[in-house]
Formats: sequence, structure tokens, C-alpha cells
Amino acid sequence: MPAPSNHTALDLLLSKLLQHCLERSNISTPAQARGGGGGSLEIVYMLLMVGLFGFFTVGVLVTNLRSRGSPEPHDGRGAAERWRRKDRQQFQARVLESCRLCCVLENQLAVGQPAAQIPQEKSP
Repeated sequence: MPAPSNHTALDLLLSKLLQHCLERSNISTPAQARGGGGGSLEIVYMLLMVGLFGFFTVGVLVTNLRSRGSPEPHDGRGAAERWRRKDRQQFQARVLESCRLCCVLENQLAVGQPAAQIPQEKSP
């Protein structure tokens, strides 16, 4: 007779474990009496959740503080003026670029008849 495979042994073990858990949950003892065993797991779960929340909170605070940064003492008016000058140059470059992208279309019919009136919408 061939020996049972590991798969069969695993199925047997899992079914016994499930049956044991079902029998344990069907016991008609009060909830207070059987709640004593899971207390340590509840504490571990709560500590884990509080720890994760604290970790993310500290991470956000540290990131916020690092992003603000402390101003360097030698980095006073000169740095601000350099930033203003750089911003002004970028603004001028954007204005020039937008002017290059603009084009004027000429209406040949309007050019040929300068005395003709353009119809306008009447306001009420």
C-alpha cells in the first residue's frame, strides 16, 4: 500500500484544525470566560496600529520641517534679488514665446471694401 502523500496529510491537518476551531467556538460558555485568551493578541494589534500611525505622523512632520528649511545667514537680499531677476527673465521669455505663436489672419474681403460696415448684433 503506498504511503499517503504530503498533500493528503496537509488536508487532514487542516480539516482537524478547522474542526477544532469550530468546536471551540460552539462552546456555550459566557463571552467573558473565553475572552481571556485573545487579550494579548488584541494588545499587540493595538500597539502595531498605534506604532504605524506614529511612524507615518512623524514622517510627515519631518518632511514638512525639512521642506521649510532654515535660511542661510549669507543668503539674504542677494538670493532674493537673483530669484526676482530669474523670474523676470522667465516671464519675458514666456511673453516673447507667446508673441511668436500669435498670428494675424487677414480677411481679404474686408481689406477690399474698407467703407463697408460690419454687421453687429443688436443689444436689447
